[in-house]
Amino acid sequence: MKIALIGYGKMGKAIEEIAEVEGHEIVLKIASENRNLLTIENIKQADVAIEFTNPQSAVDNIKKCFDANVPVVCGTTGWLKEMDEIKNYCSQKQGAFLYASNFSVGVNLFFALNNYLATLMSTHTEYNISIEETHHTQKKDAPSGTAITLAEQILEKIKSKTNWVNNESNDASTLEIISRRINDVPGIHTIKYNSATDFIQITHSAHNRKGFAGGALLAAKFIAGKKGIFSMQDVLGL
Repeated sequence: MKIALIGYGKMGKAIEEIAEVEGHEIVLKIASENRNLLTIENIKQADVAIEFTNPQSAVDNIKKCFDANVPVVCGTTGWLKEMDEIKNYCSQKQGAFLYASNFSVGVNLFFALNNYLATLMSTHTEYNISIEETHHTQKKDAPSGTAITLAEQILEKIKSKTNWVNNESNDASTLEIISRRINDVPGIHTIKYNSATDFIQITHSAHNRKGFAGGALLAAKFIAGKKGIFSMQDVLGL
């Protein structure tokens, strides 16, 4: 499989390392210093593009892949207000698109666990719910996209919670997300249910970036040759 890496930071390099071991070919590597090479002609060399850049450029990058008729896997967070625009453009161009706030197989199983636990807890209003997420200091957005996904799952199931905020809150209808930034932490996400009588907690802790990179490559292999809009749930059959 021929891969275009749009974004050649730590994640792009981790994906490259795994891809080359598996025998895939990286035909395009785009970083900030060679962004002029991100052309439709160059993207067309690839069977699939993997996009990990920043919220300011992600939308344009994804659209350019659709223009090149190349399926694109995107892991950039912080731009989701424009998701409907991207989905409409994908349909218009008859493209293929897969977005995930986190590509780790373990995290996507954690999403399924979080959803199930929130369903079980939906009638137990005595529990206060909160989310904590910790990442490395270079992470550009807070809360993390993963934390937002977890929060939205909870809001869908727990009707007493109507919104989330990225700070501590005394409002019982608000789901608080506490973000911490510490050097060299790939990612830790914790859901807490606390009552006067007991405490329930589930946590996912990443040891390194290999899980994210491997999941992104798995998604790329899944979407290559396809048309439509997909998620990691499709990739994993969840």
